[in-house]
Amino acid sequence: MKIKASNLTCLSLAIAALSLSSCGGQQQTPQAMVPSLAVLTVQNSDSELNHTYPATIKGKTDIDIRPQVTGFITKVHVDEGQRVHKGQTLFTLDQVQFQAAVDQAEAAVNAAKTAVSTAELTEANKRKLLDKNIISEYEWQMAANQLAQAKAQLLQAQAGLTTARKNLAYTTVTAPSDGVVGTIPNREGSLASPSSMQPLTTVSDNSDIYAYFSLNEKDILELTDGGSKSLAEAIEAMPAVKLTLADGSVYPYEGKVATVSGVIDNTTGSASVRALFDNPAGMLRSGNTGQVSIPVIAHNTISIPQKATFEIQDLKYVYTLNDSNRTVATPIQILPVNDGKNYIVTSGLAAGDRIVVEGIGTSVRGDMPVNPVDAAEKAAAAAAQQAQ
Repeated sequence: MKIKASNLTCLSLAIAALSLSSCGGQQQTPQAMVPSLAVLTVQNSDSELNHTYPATIKGKTDIDIRPQVTGFITKVHVDEGQRVHKGQTLFTLDQVQFQAAVDQAEAAVNAAKTAVSTAELTEANKRKLLDKNIISEYEWQMAANQLAQAKAQLLQAQAGLTTARKNLAYTTVTAPSDGVVGTIPNREGSLASPSSMQPLTTVSDNSDIYAYFSLNEKDILELTDGGSKSLAEAIEAMPAVKLTLADGSVYPYEGKVATVSGVIDNTTGSASVRALFDNPAGMLRSGNTGQVSIPVIAHNTISIPQKATFEIQDLKYVYTLNDSNRTVATPIQILPVNDGKNYIVTSGLAAGDRIVVEGIGTSVRGDMPVNPVDAAEKAAAAAAQQAQ
């Protein structure tokens, strides 16, 4: 049987192609099918990560304004959100009954003074008669006792007048400090009482504000290096902290951790921490929320994006590229501290290693050929394309 030369040539080429595809026991992927993925070449550098903690913001002082006497509100002198100064009048209560009490107390004082004056005259006269042996000592002693009683009644009346005047003064409710007026639930005509559950309003001094957050036992041990230094020393050595507001923006002023509670709450296993921030423009108010960020500096370390990692049985891995640009699953160790975006690698990678940072967990697998593209260049190109 004869085989045509053209058919023989085609058969030879097919066998050669099959031999090449199986050469070395590894199937060759056509270049057109090799994916172009972003690759990062890791280097040693100083990295800053941040511990973030949910925080509640309060003014330097939040003072509930309560009346010290019971009465109807006759005048509200301020409005909600208004900035007030110490001693400024906030509310006026009905003064009629308290003014009447003052008038009555003044009359009682005048009557007591008259009684003292009369008793003094009687006692003086009785003493002269006693000195002349005209009356007995008993009669003089009775006059002296009446004088002492009159003086005591005068003191009692004067104390009553002081109380009445004080109560009258309490009908004018003033600001105990500089600050901002909070909600005013009761207006003119409402009854105000010291026993009311709801205050008349709250005055918040927010020239400085406090951000309250919590540290757990592990955080406190790390802060004190396992107890090798005191908490006060640890607080003093802490770097400035930042405050991220509810809208995601970063507050323009840095703060300082001021105190850490000396007691750990048994129910939560955490201690309350207070950071102090300047608030010159009054931007922050009591009741705001945010996140306090405490920076952690790692020197001469490798930082990688979290999106470049994957987990197998609680172990972290990355895909590195070998000299043939094929992926290799590489285990790594990381610091427990992270900022939600990056990891600090303690072992498993060296400066100059290339890791895949795109398609992890979806399209990338082990021993896969990759056409590496610099991650920074790819990101810049994508940003430029999006801007067009």
